[in-house]
Amino acid sequence: MSQDQPRRPEQGRAAGHEPIKYGDVFNVSGDLASKPVAPQDAAMMQTAETVIFGQTQKGGPAAVMQSAATRNARAGLVGRRDATDVTVDQGVTVTETDVPGQRIITESVAGQVVGQYVEPKPVQQAAPVAALEQSGITVGEALEAAAQTVGDKPVDQGDAAAIQAAEVRATGSNVISPGGLAASAQSAAAHNEGIDRDEDKIRLGAVLMGATDKLPADKVATRQDAEGVASAELRNNPDLATQPGGVAASIVAAARLNEAVNP
Repeated sequence: MSQDQPRRPEQGRAAGHEPIKYGDVFNVSGDLASKPVAPQDAAMMQTAETVIFGQTQKGGPAAVMQSAATRNARAGLVGRRDATDVTVDQGVTVTETDVPGQRIITESVAGQVVGQYVEPKPVQQAAPVAALEQSGITVGEALEAAAQTVGDKPVDQGDAAAIQAAEVRATGSNVISPGGLAASAQSAAAHNEGIDRDEDKIRLGAVLMGATDKLPADKVATRQDAEGVASAELRNNPDLATQPGGVAASIVAAARLNEAVNP
């Protein structure tokens, strides 16, 4: 797989009084180039890459953004829950374009390309129309992406509420299936509340791994699904914030990617 390589963050910048900006690590221009790379931006790109690739790409935009954001946060130049305004407004996207014999994957921040991958693939016959209409990242697939990005996080009530909202959105039913994702998440959150040591708590990865198989039904994630899940996570989080790369963030990323592919 070939790719346009982003630049690595400069060692000296965040160590001083100047944050690492998008223009320092990517070939971007305008307002974005002058903006510091923020932790929430990196979390969004990490989620988007995980949804598409199944994991973040070594040396890819998500890894570069995470490195820059971590240095900025450690230097006290951005908050750990900060997001860049243009990124919040315009989002991050990972899109796929199929051409004969190749798949071109383009990663963008606020509408500007920050990475591009070209993968060879066998030439195949065109997919049936019905299959194309059903294409898109589902709620279950987005939950599996969260298992990859924040799988080591202990399950709390915010996670459980978000997972329940996601299951309701995916199935179209308010009935919680015994032994299903939502029930398992609620059980895990209740268990963790009575445990002092983090190492003894149930992790998100254990609940969300294989989410598509655990859901009785699934659907392509939409903006409305993302808003519902994010609202549930916020209402049940003492900090009134969603987890970077977590359940709500993954549904939001999936919905944005779906909109980018099928505007």
